[in-house]
Amino acid sequence: MITPNKRSAIRGKTITRSSLELRSSSTKNTIFATKKIMPAYRQILYHIVFRTKGSERTISEEHSKDLYKYIWGIIKNKNCVLFQINGMEEHIHILSDLHPSVALADYIREIKVSTSKWMKASGLFPNFKGWGIKYCALTYAYGDRDIIINYIKNQQEHHKKESFQDEITRLFKENGVVLDEKWFWVDS
Repeated sequence: MITPNKRSAIRGKTITRSSLELRSSSTKNTIFATKKIMPAYRQILYHIVFRTKGSERTISEEHSKDLYKYIWGIIKNKNCVLFQINGMEEHIHILSDLHPSVALADYIREIKVSTSKWMKASGLFPNFKGWGIKYCALTYAYGDRDIIINYIKNQQEHHKKESFQDEITRLFKENGVVLDEKWFWVDS
C-alpha cells in the first residue's frame, strides 16, 4: 500500500544510472532495468498488470526469469524503459515508461501476443493457454518510482498476505478507478 509517509521517505532517495542495466536476483525472480532519462514529454510511469487466461497458475517460478527477459527485450525494442518486472504464477506486474510514439494499447498487445507465442513455442510453460483479455494500467509520477519498484519487486512476499483478486480490488480503489471489478476477470 502506498501511503504519504512512504512517499515522503522514499522521494528523498533518488537512484540514477547512466546506462541501461539488467539485474536479477537469485533469491527472487525479479528483473529490473533503469536508464537515465533526459527530461522530455514523457514523465509518466505505467504500472501494468495482466493475468493468464482464467487466472490459471501457468507461469512457473523456475522459468519466470526467462519470460521477464523476453518481455524486457520487447520493451527495449519499442524504445521504452523497463524499471521493474515481476509476478506470480497467474499474473505479471510491469513498471515502464512509454516512448511518445507508442500507444499504450498497442504496447500491451505486442507484449501479450509476442510472449504468448514464445511461451507456447519454448516448451517452458506447457500449461500456458494465453493471457486474459483485460489489463490494468495505472499511471504514476516519477517521484513514486522507487515505491512502485519495491512493490513489484516484493510480489512473492506480498502475495503471502493478499490474493491477486484482493490486490486488483485494492489497486483500483487506491487509484480512484471506478468500475465493475468483475470486468477484469472476464476472458470473453
